Amino acid sequence: MGVTAKKAAGFTLVELLVAIALGLIVLAATTQLFKGGMDATVLVSQQSDMQQNVRAALNLIAKDVSMAGSGLPSGGLALPNGAGSSSPLFAVDPNRAWLANNTYPAGIVAGAPIPNYMYGVIPGPGNGMELGGPGSIAATGQPVDAITVIYADYSFPLNQYTVVFPPPADGTAINVTPSAAPPAGFPPILSPTGIQVGDLILLTNSLGSAVGEVTGITNAGGTIQFSDADSLNINQSGALKGNIKYIAAGANTVANRIWAITYLVEVPNNGQPPRLMRQVSGQTPVPVSDNIIGLSFTYDLCDGTNGPNCSAISDPILKGYSPNQINKVNIQIKGQSLLAYTKKLRSMVLGTSVSTRSLSFKDRY
Repeated sequence: MGVTAKKAAGFTLVELLVAIALGLIVLAATTQLFKGGMDATVLVSQQSDMQQNVRAALNLIAKDVSMAGSGLPSGGLALPNGAGSSSPLFAVDPNRAWLANNTYPAGIVAGAPIPNYMYGVIPGPGNGMELGGPGSIAATGQPVDAITVIYADYSFPLNQYTVVFPPPADGTAINVTPSAAPPAGFPPILSPTGIQVGDLILLTNSLGSAVGEVTGITNAGGTIQFSDADSLNINQSGALKGNIKYIAAGANTVANRIWAITYLVEVPNNGQPPRLMRQVSGQTPVPVSDNIIGLSFTYDLCDGTNGPNCSAISDPILKGYSPNQINKVNIQIKGQSLLAYTKKLRSMVLGTSVSTRSLSFKDRY
């Protein structure tokens, strides 16, 4: 009886090739699906980070703009002017100036023009690039705007201190002591939130108002000095008018700290992306947001007397308007993703409009 041989089972070469081809197709589809998911995850993450970065900057600027002019005399105030004066500055710290055009605009006092006037809002069209850096943003080829807003700081109760001008009352110093029976926990001048060198102090009494930059604090915080040659060139005891010396003989002097806050864009020379900077009075600027490639401000000045072409103006002073006529500031910030993905950087623009406090008391000096 013979034995029947069994036929060997297995894949033919054609079947193997077909199986491999199908496997590669499934693997490619799976890889593409995974890559699509990763792309979406990265894009959403970048979009979220970029939006958070830009929105934080927008909110901070909007908050400062909404306070512009608060605590200043109606319509602002004159800075040192007349014989012996020179231009006071903003956007300057002890080491350097940060903007090319950083002098105060002209104003009107008692019907007469003066060269240096402190408004609640000072536009800076096309002037927002750091001095000494590139003239435009590489990503856009365009410059950016700056803005300076000024308002009183009520978080520190300097107005609850008694202010006396020590002899010879030349405006270079004031003595400050807490008012009678200060409450428990009343903050001293020398405290973490207290007065610092570089701060601006607004002094108001029966003779008017004047601003000085703090250059020193002595006598355990009892004396605040306003020496000449300060970084903001705002003290100027030799000026004819508009300085602290001009009001030193007045009665019932009240002091308040004020903030002069400027927003600008710095392009670091170490290859880092451009960043939005916030400079306060005479202090060193600090970064607010990275990879800001666009900063734009326009201004609305429309009211019952201004004509039809008074909205979204980038340079109201050039158009003949006073900053006191600004009733709305339109802010636009453009941010870019910090990292390129699929060889592309992504950008987004956020904007808002902020109604200013009443700055329109230009005829009430």
